Amino acid sequence: MPVVSHRHPLLPRTSRFSYLMALYAENFVRFERLFQLQQHTARHWRSSVDDALDVHLQIVERHRYTTEVRLTYDLPDPVTGEPDPSAFLRIYHDARQIEATHCYVGRRWQDVLGLNPEIGTLVGHRLRMNTFLGKWLDFLAEQGHSPFTLTAGRADACRWQQGDRVLVDALVENL
Repeated sequence: MPVVSHRHPLLPRTSRFSYLMALYAENFVRFERLFQLQQHTARHWRSSVDDALDVHLQIVERHRYTTEVRLTYDLPDPVTGEPDPSAFLRIYHDARQIEATHCYVGRRWQDVLGLNPEIGTLVGHRLRMNTFLGKWLDFLAEQGHSPFTLTAGRADACRWQQGDRVLVDALVENL
């Protein structure tokens, strides 16, 4: 009788870091398909779709190989008055990757994890932020946001400014 081997061939494993880099590349493709910011020079953009919330893109910094962008809705956080959700993105044009550096005003990874987190904890945190970004970009595409819905605007065109805090507090109390 022949002997049956129960060994399975070893398949290459993807490390969490490799998965994170692949996620950065996928998010770059999603973001470029949605907004194509390389072709535009304005510092602030607004995407409006019929019944969906307006999306704001603010170019924070432009450098030769990177661009830093803030992606947000026109909704305020009831506590801070800042737009929420809000993702701060770093686009690496030469590597064709995009990274969510932080997803809340004043809450960078150092604020959340401390100054000396373990590498696994840091990679896990970045995985969560960038998975959120990928899902958000897919959601925006499903709603109909595209390069054709973008209009150039001013940074102060956002309805929710710090001065509107009283209005926000009144809205929250009535909920």
